[in-house]
Amino acid sequence: MTIGKVRGADLDVVQTGSGRDLILLHSLLTDRSAFDLVVPELAKSRRLTLVNLPGYGASGPAGTAIEDYADRIAGLFAALHLPYGTDILGNGFGGFISIALAARHGASFDRLIVADALAAFPEPAKLPLRNLAAKVAREGMSGALDVAISRMFPPDFIAANPGVVAERRQALEREADPACFQAACLALARLNFTPVLGQIRNPTLVMVGALDQTTPPALARELASGIPGAMFLEISGCGHCPQIENPRAFVAAVNGFLP
Repeated sequence: MTIGKVRGADLDVVQTGSGRDLILLHSLLTDRSAFDLVVPELAKSRRLTLVNLPGYGASGPAGTAIEDYADRIAGLFAALHLPYGTDILGNGFGGFISIALAARHGASFDRLIVADALAAFPEPAKLPLRNLAAKVAREGMSGALDVAISRMFPPDFIAANPGVVAERRQALEREADPACFQAACLALARLNFTPVLGQIRNPTLVMVGALDQTTPPALARELASGIPGAMFLEISGCGHCPQIENPRAFVAAVNGFLP
């Protein structure tokens, strides 16, 4: 379904399952279908709200900062009458949004899972994001596809799973708005959550794929160390989207942390 207006724009969400509420926020390089492999298991004990983030699917654009995305997602709690016991899981871009959500609206929900995100990108890692934005400005979303796949998955996974790679390429090209994608890349390059991590009071798990080169484990561990009481978990053999590469391990991590 499509929610009418959430903070002034459409937000495209679907819900499935029953039980304790869990909102799933996807990566910059995917749409909500990136969670398809884990939805059946998670939905056995939870009501899942799967969001197409602003600029994806039928969701309208947000502003120019990660905080703008977080404020849009915060509007879901009232729009869907979600209880305080709702939990948040964000992967990649969705993970960055979930950090901002916890810092700004943490009293609205309970537990937080950040999958493959950082407090801030080191300076050398900002240039690829700016270059990706420029490439999409010139070529549209087709210009992002090869880079996106290389940032999502380790080389061995790419070589062994051509069907998954083709599916992810098609979904990104179909679902992402080029102008919004550019804005998101530049917002990621600018962000620095280090000053606000200590304000987060939500029980938090930071997980990361051990082979993630986009948000490397060492920097994800630094993120966890900055959030009071946060737990840290590495998922072996995975890159930036462990829910696609190892759904079983991903579900086990989620179920091991959430009530």
